[in-house]
Amino acid sequence: MLIRTLSALECTKLLTANRVGHLACAKDGQPYVVPFYYAHADNHLYAFSMPGKKVDWMRANPLVSVQVDERGQGRAWRSVVVEGVYEELPDRIGYKVQRDHAWSVLSKHVDWWEPGALKPVTPPVSDSTPHVFFRVIVKEASGREAKE
Repeated sequence: MLIRTLSALECTKLLTANRVGHLACAKDGQPYVVPFYYAHADNHLYAFSMPGKKVDWMRANPLVSVQVDERGQGRAWRSVVVEGVYEELPDRIGYKVQRDHAWSVLSKHVDWWEPGALKPVTPPVSDSTPHVFFRVIVKEASGREAKE
């Protein structure tokens, strides 16, 4: 088996080509990892979620990691790990442009909202919406590939 490091461009392409990753956050020294759906654009991973443990933990500690992988033929694989920062995109003045952009990026994908359990209102306009739009600012991305 041969393992090589992916270039920055290859990491970006893998992040853009995929929709599901593993989001890691930590609180009080305890790590927590969950699968999440995302859309990659302009060096950010855009996502939305219902309020819950991961959102609470990311609010408490915005430093996160994301891992995305692809399986190849046989034992081949490619993987990218992102070191990033959680940024919530609330439905408030000062966040409209970023929130609308997140909506635009996410809505390019069919059924992007299904993992959040409830479809958000189009467009999101109320502070009462339970959905949390957020993005992970990609600070660093590294990747590896294994081939037989």
